Amino acid sequence: MKKKKKQKKAKGDPKSGQEEESHTCCGCRFPLLFALLQLALGTSVTVLGFLMAGISSSLLVRDTPYWAGIIVCVVALVGFVMLCVSYQPDEKTCAQFTVKLLYFLLSALALVACVLAVAFAAHHYLQLTKFTCDTVRESCQCKLDPADPLGRTFMYQDTADCGSLTSLLSLYLLLQMALNLVAALVCLLMCFVVWKHRYQVFYVGVRFQPLTAAQSAGQQ
Repeated sequence: MKKKKKQKKAKGDPKSGQEEESHTCCGCRFPLLFALLQLALGTSVTVLGFLMAGISSSLLVRDTPYWAGIIVCVVALVGFVMLCVSYQPDEKTCAQFTVKLLYFLLSALALVACVLAVAFAAHHYLQLTKFTCDTVRESCQCKLDPADPLGRTFMYQDTADCGSLTSLLSLYLLLQMALNLVAALVCLLMCFVVWKHRYQVFYVGVRFQPLTAAQSAGQQ
């Protein structure tokens, strides 16, 4: 009889039911929106990077940051896996702890990659605004100071119109700066969410653990 009463109470407890639903419903969790946003931003950065690489074959890898978009996409996919792993409090399962740690490290890596992509795009955009370009044999030759014979010459190959190249490249660089900046902020926010969900509670527990042990010893 006692066992049946306990079972009825457990079934009728609304709080326990809400906790179970919040941990089992993968589509209702708050970080899912950020994982979807990461996937959308990573895909946009990757596609835009490959489009920039198609403008001219002489563009450097740092100027076409598809690598940053690929990293953000990988982070988003790991985030989906993390959301679908069965929830256990305090990371009692090895799979949940491993996926969470991997997601945190990859988010930090994506944050660094996106910041680097923003810096490279901003540097190239500032140079592009000061260039003086001329078309020479199906290539675009640009200089910062045309009057300086020893000045460095920047070559954009496989292009016949310098005006359209500079305008299109400027637009792509601005889009790269905006998308990578938003992606960096989202990755930073997700690092904070993962750290706050686990490690802030962990440090608080360590801090108060000796007090609870001392109190229990005093009561005995």
